[in-house]
Amino acid sequence: MEKRWIGILFALLFLTITPGCSGQNKQDQAAKEETTNLPDKESRNSERTLHDFTVTDIDGNEFNLATLKGKKVLVVNVASRCGLTPQYEELQKLYSAYQDKNFTVIGFPANNFNNQEPGTNQEIKEFCTGNFGVTFPMMDKISVKGDEMAPLYSWLTQKDENGVLDQEVTWNFQKYMIDEQGHLVDVVMPGESPLSDKIIDWIKQD
Repeated sequence: MEKRWIGILFALLFLTITPGCSGQNKQDQAAKEETTNLPDKESRNSERTLHDFTVTDIDGNEFNLATLKGKKVLVVNVASRCGLTPQYEELQKLYSAYQDKNFTVIGFPANNFNNQEPGTNQEIKEFCTGNFGVTFPMMDKISVKGDEMAPLYSWLTQKDENGVLDQEVTWNFQKYMIDEQGHLVDVVMPGESPLSDKIIDWIKQD
């Protein structure tokens, strides 16, 4: 009889303890799995590509960059009163030579450096088309640095967003190279010609 009661007491003790332990274990496991499955910041943000952005063109129309899938893209911040402004001509030559080979240039006017792009969109359009015959897509004037930086340029300039590199815009005519899938490849600094071997060799790569 005494052994029987001891057995019953052990059974009751087991039933009382087991649900609590089991429930806690499940919570711990769920928490562990949730933490394990959380991608780190860089993994989450670097999934974004150029094609995730929609901007406004120089005529005020929406321009979905997803329409550029399958093309290499050279994104350039441009200005009308800069010592590098003649690069407009070189950008146009590059665009004319390779636009039929899944390549395009996109110009973003910006007034971030010494007030070298003070004009309106209409004035900028008249300037670059009238003086340099620009036919590549030109966008709405934006900010490419500072507190008012456009979302696209936040992605272009920060590794935790583009997954490749940190490189702020240092001056007008800085060139960001984007591949056919919308991923950042590299940056060409303002003083280097758009017709440099680095850019042309990249365009010609399969």
